[in-house]
Amino acid sequence: MAKTGAGRFFEDYAPGQVLHHAVPRTVGAGERALYHALYPARHALHSSDAFAQACGLPASPLDDLIAFHTVFGKTVPDISLNAVANLGYAEGRWRAPVWPGDTLGAVSEVIGVKQTSGGETGIVWVRTSGLNQEGQTVLDYVRWVMVRKRDPDAPAPEPVIPQLADAVDPASLHVPPGLDFTGYDFALAGEPHRWGDYEIGERIDHVDGVTLEEAEHMMATRLWQNTARVHFDTGAREDGRRLIYGGHVMSMARALSFNGLANAQTIVGLNAGTHANPCFARETLHAWSEVLDKAETGAPGVGAIRLRLVATRGGGAPFALKDDAGRYLPDVLLDLDYWALMPL
Repeated sequence: MAKTGAGRFFEDYAPGQVLHHAVPRTVGAGERALYHALYPARHALHSSDAFAQACGLPASPLDDLIAFHTVFGKTVPDISLNAVANLGYAEGRWRAPVWPGDTLGAVSEVIGVKQTSGGETGIVWVRTSGLNQEGQTVLDYVRWVMVRKRDPDAPAPEPVIPQLADAVDPASLHVPPGLDFTGYDFALAGEPHRWGDYEIGERIDHVDGVTLEEAEHMMATRLWQNTARVHFDTGAREDGRRLIYGGHVMSMARALSFNGLANAQTIVGLNAGTHANPCFARETLHAWSEVLDKAETGAPGVGAIRLRLVATRGGGAPFALKDDAGRYLPDVLLDLDYWALMPL
């Protein structure tokens, strides 16, 4: 009797299905050290207990994308082991800080399915919640994935396409309890630019580039226990190349955005996200941002800023995104729309 499985295929999903993902994981200082080694992450709130305590927190929380990648990795065996592509994100909220020593697990609900026109794949929408050891939701988000069918001739299910918000309402953003930026130290944070210094429509070229390496992206993907075959197995794609996990691109671009957005300290909302084109090793990643919106919060000295973060390959002209037909340009890798907290 076989004791291994090939993972779920498109036919195995139905709206309303709840998936309890295996292998909860305790995260700590080791994850922080590896994250900061893999990416040039320098945001002070996630780097220094003393800085975080001066901002009203008991200690430095783990980087917001550590929480995201850890929860995402839990879902891969059940959702995207047989995925062709991870297509997008919406309605993401970071609801509580993750502290060293917390244990994270995940549960997902299937909220939509639709077979693609070719008949060999289908799109699956899921809403995933990351939970800590106390059962508290630390983050949740929607993502949709193109998944292979087991049998291309199997009949298509009745399509169910969820209605998703264009953006997270800033009034619903969760500010970490106690966060207070009234005594914020801009010198220690690395830049003087506060919430009021940014204008809606402003674009920022983050200037620096990082060449992605095969060993580093596979180490990062293993760190998050992401088992998708396309990231490790050269036989998983027809071209024999290992696809770089989209979260690796996301974290690298976010780290590069420190240059110009050093005071966008922590991500609290994920409005939308698209992995526009595949990314491979030995490509050089650059990033730029656009200010989309701003909002005040109820926390002392804390503002919210909505940012579009775009990652590109190569050193071409910044701020190029789509062609005249509205298609992403071939060198655009990531288009991420998120809310971050920044001192007023």
